[in-house]
Amino acid sequence: MDIFLMPGDYFVGDQRYRVRTLLGSCVSITLWHPGMRIGAMSHFLLPGDSQRRAERPEDKPGMYGADAMRLLTEGMASYGVAPSQCQGKIFGGGAMFPRNGKARDIGMQNGDYARSMLQQHGIHVVSESLFGEGHRQLIFTIRSGEVLSRQIPPEPKPDSKAGRAGNAGARNHQ
Repeated sequence: MDIFLMPGDYFVGDQRYRVRTLLGSCVSITLWHPGMRIGAMSHFLLPGDSQRRAERPEDKPGMYGADAMRLLTEGMASYGVAPSQCQGKIFGGGAMFPRNGKARDIGMQNGDYARSMLQQHGIHVVSESLFGEGHRQLIFTIRSGEVLSRQIPPEPKPDSKAGRAGNAGARNHQ
């Protein structure tokens, strides 16, 4: 069965499921227990946790990294899986706009936060695909633990000179 995660969503389930999402600056963490074929996946938007911020009614439970990690580990525990028994993977943190090299944008903050959370929980990171430009499409097959990640670069902005030249021959028809 296919599950699609929107920003702030998370999922925990067994080998019957395949989980998909699209990421820009957001980050997904996957946890997988190879022996039991139980897996979990998050799609968080911001580092930190919701306790330090005013929650809005439209906020989903996994919007913040710490909240998402808590939900994943609690979900895995409901199947009898301790975090340290899981393999972890991290994806996302892409720049949706060119990085200027000065400030650490939200995507980089999310990726670094995910790394630190997995380390704090004693989860071995077996792979990651972080940062870069554009968005990613992810498919997590819980049966195998495989995560397919495809990064799509942002579309180039049209050159203003090319745009004018392209319209030079256009006529206004009424």
